[in-house]
Amino acid sequence: MLLAGVALPFLGELVALVVTSVLIAYLCYQIRLVPIVGFLLAGVLIGPGVLGLVRNETLIQNTAEIGVILLLFTIGIEFKLDQLRRIWRELLLGGGLQVGLTTLVVLGLSLALGIDVRAAIFTGFLVALSSTAIVLSVLSDRQETDTVVGRLAVAMLIFQDLAIVAMVLLVPVLGGGHGSALETLRALGEALLVVGGVLVLARRLVPWLLERIAHTRRHELFLLSVVAICFGTAWVTSLFGVSLALGAFLAGLVVSESTYSEYALSEILPLKALFNAVFFVSVGLLLDVSFVLARPLLVVGIVLGVLLVKVLATAAATRLLGYPMRVALALGLTLAQIGEFSFVLAQAGRDVGLTPAGMGEAGTQGLLAATVLLMAATPFLMALGRRLNVQLLRREGAAPEAPPEKAALEDHVIVVGYGPAGQRLVRVLRETGIPFIVIELNPHTVRAARAEGIPILYGDASRRHILEHAAIDRAKVCVVAINDEAATRRIVELARFLNPTLQIIVRTRFLRDVEPLQRAGADIVVPEELETSVRIFTQVLQAYFVPEDEIQRQVAAIRSGDYRIFRGSIQEAHLMVLQGLDEEGLHTRAVVVREGAPVAGKTLAELNLRQRYGLTVLAVRRGNRTIGSPAGDFRIEPGDRLVLIGLADQFARCADLFRPPRPPVDEA
Repeated sequence: MLLAGVALPFLGELVALVVTSVLIAYLCYQIRLVPIVGFLLAGVLIGPGVLGLVRNETLIQNTAEIGVILLLFTIGIEFKLDQLRRIWRELLLGGGLQVGLTTLVVLGLSLALGIDVRAAIFTGFLVALSSTAIVLSVLSDRQETDTVVGRLAVAMLIFQDLAIVAMVLLVPVLGGGHGSALETLRALGEALLVVGGVLVLARRLVPWLLERIAHTRRHELFLLSVVAICFGTAWVTSLFGVSLALGAFLAGLVVSESTYSEYALSEILPLKALFNAVFFVSVGLLLDVSFVLARPLLVVGIVLGVLLVKVLATAAATRLLGYPMRVALALGLTLAQIGEFSFVLAQAGRDVGLTPAGMGEAGTQGLLAATVLLMAATPFLMALGRRLNVQLLRREGAAPEAPPEKAALEDHVIVVGYGPAGQRLVRVLRETGIPFIVIELNPHTVRAARAEGIPILYGDASRRHILEHAAIDRAKVCVVAINDEAATRRIVELARFLNPTLQIIVRTRFLRDVEPLQRAGADIVVPEELETSVRIFTQVLQAYFVPEDEIQRQVAAIRSGDYRIFRGSIQEAHLMVLQGLDEEGLHTRAVVVREGAPVAGKTLAELNLRQRYGLTVLAVRRGNRTIGSPAGDFRIEPGDRLVLIGLADQFARCADLFRPPRPPVDEA
């Protein structure tokens, strides 16, 4: 029992770390700076070299290790095993070339400078490793993991994580201690066997386990199971010399094969965000500011030298694989930093008398300074690589790389809940050819729907990741038809924040819920029982500009038939096949201007929607009045309903204009 006045010895440091991280992250958001850079700067600020608020580096480093594990686990879930099979050549050949060429270049330069051969090889090992945590974090945030550069980066980073096993075993040999090349090869072979064994066994066990856990429909049990799989797999692989990060990545790959992978990812993301921030802060803590100020030329020289070597060696390895120069340069800039596992390797070298470039403490501090600075520059280097790739691609006259598959869904209906009402709506949507995706939390229902070819996603729609996976930023309508009142409100608030141009239609059982749901962001709230299905059906088709007389004729037929069509008569569902659903109807949306939205109080000329976003205002509904083709001096007011025409990605780009200053429910 904790007595009053007794505090945890490290609590103050954790508070300083978290509070500073929040402040720095907020400032980064305001100035549109990548959060990773902010976290690194926060670590420098609170570290022993500046404010000295955090001194228990062991605690922070251990917590940071958890961040790396969770990051690699989430990347594994997103990556999928099929993608790993497709890059085996890039992993083995490309990764081997990248590590080998980098080590050889550093070795040659070091020998030319008169550095001992053992220290030169050791330095080559340190420089060859890149930051798995930072690179994959940026790729994931920008949804570029499945691009050509993203796949190559993942392949080479996985090889580097495997190569660490051999490097750690070779360090005692280089230091003149015990060990042999044969022992190193044997240990590396054992590590590869462990990796293969984990993938085979876990692939058979994990889907079965998650299936059983999902049927309990207990969020906390599912979360605990996912965390156990993540850390358990990482721990088992580490027993055989494989890095914790690689073990966590393998665990994620295994979970990615399950039906519940997206749900697992949505549950683990909040934990990942917290510990990942701690990791980047911990890297910043390592920087000795006084050393940088005392020897700025040495630090700048190391940074430029590493940057040049890594870009050239990685680009050469990529070209040898047959990829064009634009991809080689982009990948070289992506992997241009020194990795976090170089710290581990540096410690192992120090134990046997090896230091970077044989320079002793100066070499160690110089390497640390260069590592932190290059990590901070990584998001900018990756952005530069992406721009170079696109520019060279345009010079070649080729089309830009296609976006990930999930972005192909657009102007669609998101149906939350696949109960009776959701099934009736889906039946109508299928018959009319309107694109849709369903989100459901009942595993039995999901399995049955997938067997029928229904596009359905297992997950909690109140989680941001699940709605984003359903491409909510490009959706036109969201229908919430579940019985959980609290969850319905959370879903409405989050959906409204993520897509202010979305039309949200909600089913509720009680009249008292209508006004609160409308305040939360719902456009239409339908409180009736059987009439719910009729109203939802009507509102969805109106959103797609189906002629009103045709809708009313179908509604009259439904009511006169005592709702038989909504009781499961598939034959009569063909009455719902409506003509005239043209392309213009698909790309037209009625958007409500809410209090506090940036568009409120501005004229159409000031907004310049057509030039900036490619959107055209067809009409404005204000109260009981409809203003058609409003002029440029028309001033928009809160409560106006704008009828706009444009493509789904144009609506997604203008979302901030219609988003009121209200935080989302779930930042996961």
